[in-house]
Amino acid sequence: METVAGTVTHDPPPGAGGRQRGPLIVTEDTELLDDLLRLCAAAGATPEVHHGVPERRGSWEAAPLVLVGDDAARRVRGAVRRRGVVLVGRDQDDSGVWRRAVEIGAEHVLMLPDGEQWLVDRIADVAEGVGRPALTVGVIGGRGGAGASTLACALAVTSAREGLRTLLVDADPLGGGLDVLLGGETAEGLRWPAFASSRGRVGGGALEESLPELHALRVLSWDRGDRIAVPPQAVRAVLAAARRRGGTVVVDLPRRIDDGVAEVLTQLDVGVLVVPAELRAVAAAGRVASAVGMVLRDLRVAVRGPYPPGLDDREVARLLGLPLVGEVPAEPGLSRPDEATAPPGAAPRGPLARFCKEFWERALVEAGTA
Repeated sequence: METVAGTVTHDPPPGAGGRQRGPLIVTEDTELLDDLLRLCAAAGATPEVHHGVPERRGSWEAAPLVLVGDDAARRVRGAVRRRGVVLVGRDQDDSGVWRRAVEIGAEHVLMLPDGEQWLVDRIADVAEGVGRPALTVGVIGGRGGAGASTLACALAVTSAREGLRTLLVDADPLGGGLDVLLGGETAEGLRWPAFASSRGRVGGGALEESLPELHALRVLSWDRGDRIAVPPQAVRAVLAAARRRGGTVVVDLPRRIDDGVAEVLTQLDVGVLVVPAELRAVAAAGRVASAVGMVLRDLRVAVRGPYPPGLDDREVARLLGLPLVGEVPAEPGLSRPDEATAPPGAAPRGPLARFCKEFWERALVEAGTA
């Protein structure tokens, strides 16, 4: 759907993390002001309103977003040029709006009502202080019982221990619940079914605060109810909100690819295929890799031992034609999950935690966030 009437230049840079002040609105058009105030309310932002360039020093320059009504373009013509200025009007047939946009240094020209959803998203971004999106990693088993959920939990626990904002997402409704694996099945907070009706934009901060917090990370898991699917549009909205918060997002993926999983795959930066070192497992993993690779470009393989004669992690990667992450080490105490007292990767000096820490160090450097 076309939401923006046109673009003069490129988007403004993302803001710093944390909640910021609301946008600055400059207009004397009461009807336009009512519309802009309504959109700010929908985005959860409280704006500052003026009829012209604010007299208070720095107010114009410091606002994270400036919404200039077309009626006020002449009054702000002499203001300091800055990024993040949007010229807002209603007359779709007014060709002079482009000239006025250039005169005030506007980066976008937006016409209401067509551009309302775009504008709500932009206002919500500055209200949330959106910065660099989260590095999002999906973990999927090459066959059943490969240990993908264990690795996903360990990656999330390690990320949180390193001080990164971390969200662990359980995308497998038949997996039993990652909150159980983390020992938090009774923890207060929302699970996937609560988001089944989500559409459009979900607030990143509200999402984070609504989820159970376990081991210094947030977890979006399944409950023990009957629902085993969430509409793709809800998956898209929730994961997009999680990514806007920054840090890392780890997703535990099922081996079947339905519409909801396909939505997750489109938002992943890296996929990790966990494969036991068995010829049959490698054959099964090849089929999974083929399906996942249709959507996800960066898919890598992590291999679990022990190894039979003639097979090692490099050979498994070669057979699958995928880059090798490394060998996932065994973690003492995790072989009997019913007796485990700590989640995977909880021991900082354990082999699994060291593996995960090295993974994040490489991935964050590659993503340019380290």
